[in-house]
Amino acid sequence: MTSALTIAVLGATGMAGSRITAEAAARGHRVLALARKPTSGHPAVTPVPLDAADPDAVRRALTDSGAHAVVLSLRTYPPDEDFLLGVTRAVLDTAAGLGARVLVIGGAGALRTPGRPGLLLADNPAYVPEELRPVAAAGVAQLHACRAHAHPGWTYLSPPALLEPGARTARYRRGTDTLLTAPDGRSWISAEDLAVAAVDELELPRGQRHFTVVQN
Repeated sequence: MTSALTIAVLGATGMAGSRITAEAAARGHRVLALARKPTSGHPAVTPVPLDAADPDAVRRALTDSGAHAVVLSLRTYPPDEDFLLGVTRAVLDTAAGLGARVLVIGGAGALRTPGRPGLLLADNPAYVPEELRPVAAAGVAQLHACRAHAHPGWTYLSPPALLEPGARTARYRRGTDTLLTAPDGRSWISAEDLAVAAVDELELPRGQRHFTVVQN
């Protein structure tokens, strides 16, 4: 049985972050839900109000958390790459000092195109239309920021092409840095099963820097 962890989830009210918070709490972990207006309906979840745009506030919140692991699950619409990179570096800086692991819930744009390993999805109009390229590019830049950081304890999880609310089946297939497709031919996963995969990784890290999952 996995020992209980203290997990800080930054972006705990978003589609992925809220489900990761719920999944971790259901498995007996202590969760700190960090968000601008966090809520909690579970005794294992402690809401922590936080403005992620303030790097000093991020550092204070994580330093005081006693977290074994930090989940960074933030996106902005319209995309704000400077904000995303700033908070990513603040999290990595602080986690390095604490010896905490970081799991970044990133973007599908950082994945390689199946059959064309030199082409990222972010640069492939078959997957990413022009109007969504800034969103995909921000995710790629976030992965580069992780790779450039001195903290060794980070992992970047790219969802498949489609991530949407759905059922928790706990059935998913795991890959590395190339887009996967489900048995029905689509590249998708429910946010609930992405949360299962995320908490599985927190409980038993595989040692991969970049991985993806798909519904199975």
